[in-house]
Amino acid sequence: MPKRILIGTVTSDKTDKTVTVLVERKVKHPLYGKIIRRSKKYHAHDEKNEYTLGDVVRIEETKPISKTKTWAVKDRVVAGGTQAIEADLDVAEATPGGAE
Repeated sequence: MPKRILIGTVTSDKTDKTVTVLVERKVKHPLYGKIIRRSKKYHAHDEKNEYTLGDVVRIEETKPISKTKTWAVKDRVVAGGTQAIEADLDVAEATPGGAE
C-alpha cells in the first residue's frame, strides 16, 4: 500500500524535532451541497528542526515515531512569510513632542 502524502501549513514549531501541520481539505456537504473547508492538525517529525512557522510543507505517513507522531516532513513547498523585522527608529523622533 502506498504511503499517504499531504500538504499543509506549519502552525507550531515549539517542540523539539516536531512540527504541527494544519491540513485543509474541501468537501461537499452531503445534504446541502455547499463546499465547506475541513481541517486537521498532524504532528510531524522534523529531524533537523529546519521548518518554521508559516512554511507550506509536504508530510508523508511513516511508522509510529511516538504516541502522536506517525507523519514525517518530506520537504518544503513554500517558505513561510514570518520573518523578524528590525525597527530602525530614532529615539528623538519616537518621543511625543520630540527632543529638540
